[in-house]
Amino acid sequence: MFRISGSHCRALFQLNSGRKARMATIASAGASQAVLDKINNAGLLRAKGLISGEWVSAEDGRTLPVYNPATGEFLTEVPLMGERETLSAIDSAHNAFKSWSKKTCSERSKLLRRWYELILEKKEEIAQLMTLEQGKPLKEALGEVSYGAGFIELFAEEAKRTYGDIIPSPYPDRRLLVVKQPVGVVGTITPWNFPLAMITRKVAPALAAGCTVVIKPAELTPLTALAAAELSIQAGIPPGVINVVMGDAPQIGAALLESTKVRKISFTGSTQVGKKLMAGAASTVKRLSLELGGNAPCIILDDADIEVAVKGALASKYRNSGQTCVCANRVLVQDGIYDKFAEAFIQAVSGLKVGNGLEEGVTQGPLINEAAVKKVEQHVEDALSKGAMLLAGGHRHRLGAAFYEPTVLGDATEEMLIMKEEVFGPVAPLIRFKTDEDAIRIANSTEAGLAAYLFSGSISRAWRVAEALEYGMVGWNEGVISTEVAPFGGVKQSGLGREGSKYGIDEYLEMKYICIGNMLP
Repeated sequence: MFRISGSHCRALFQLNSGRKARMATIASAGASQAVLDKINNAGLLRAKGLISGEWVSAEDGRTLPVYNPATGEFLTEVPLMGERETLSAIDSAHNAFKSWSKKTCSERSKLLRRWYELILEKKEEIAQLMTLEQGKPLKEALGEVSYGAGFIELFAEEAKRTYGDIIPSPYPDRRLLVVKQPVGVVGTITPWNFPLAMITRKVAPALAAGCTVVIKPAELTPLTALAAAELSIQAGIPPGVINVVMGDAPQIGAALLESTKVRKISFTGSTQVGKKLMAGAASTVKRLSLELGGNAPCIILDDADIEVAVKGALASKYRNSGQTCVCANRVLVQDGIYDKFAEAFIQAVSGLKVGNGLEEGVTQGPLINEAAVKKVEQHVEDALSKGAMLLAGGHRHRLGAAFYEPTVLGDATEEMLIMKEEVFGPVAPLIRFKTDEDAIRIANSTEAGLAAYLFSGSISRAWRVAEALEYGMVGWNEGVISTEVAPFGGVKQSGLGREGSKYGIDEYLEMKYICIGNMLP
């Protein structure tokens, strides 16, 4: 009988797996093109900047390619803009502010409401476009479209509620009033991981308040932003109120910071860049909203419902393949239930399906690019070299490209890089703790303070831990906490200000005190 050795079997399996992966990639590329054609036919595939209501190219003709991270295929190219185009966009927003800020709150509300309705009407096409350029599974993309549109709906309503005050006067001949007025032109700088929601979370309250905006979407994912801008035009939002530039980030950022016409910067991204923006904004004393990096702890107390904890930790950690600022970056599990939780968690992670986000049933898309994969590899290698146990995954996925296996590391320690920095990938390190005080100390041992999670069956115990956590947001027995009706933001070096909710519009309003004299009869 002819026998094949074990090494030959592995080689044949790897060869066949490679062939299957390549064939799947080819098939995915074909499917991607069909979806892209559909989006183009719907009028949502825009590939130019938007200034004064006109779709424009870079003045020097330079372009920037946009790729599908799941297949590596070229999707289209957009203008590589810089200082000159940004200054034009600022002038456009500045001119439009004069009339937009004078519109009644009801007029602005109706236009925002129409924008919201159009986004929902084109929900499927926008979600497909997002999956093509960002990679997240289509189901998640659809969820983001609803979430992102929700900010527009919310602030269409809040536009009518920018109330002031009448202050009881200590003087008989004077009346004291407080009114709220729009800040002015706002520069919004957004990341690639949520191409729609990070824009609507900033632009909707700005427009509701009476501000105009210059949007700089991430260079890796500009198409969703441009589609949303196209729908804003269709909604009747006047030219110049929304402008979009993309390309040379340092040049665009410098132009926004140095212009005295720009009165506020709203940024979501890394703490490192946020600090640079703070320094740059000092010369013109701009207002800032900063949503920066996180290092979210997920605390599993020994009285937690294991099923609830696994479900919540899984949703928090692996949503968008771990590429969110509020992902559970460190999973702290109390000694008494560590083994039981780890077993159930590994089983749940093994059920995650990796693949092209357009495919049915896929829950894990690719990372955004090769650099992101290398960062994940560095964190995993560092953890293993310092004694962590590889419990699941730990390698690039057989699909190749930017895919990485959903990974679980056991017995992590505070000395490991992955415990100190955001991995921004599908890797969950599990660390043991003994007492509640230990968990709180470990959780708070970071300069980040964006989101935290805890799982417990005791109200009083969970309340004490939640109050002790130095974070702007806490999820208790829940792994997905983002909603447009709650304030989103962090403390410490995770940022300044809050987005969403009734509080979010205040970030775009100036408070003016008016004293009226000579009021005696």
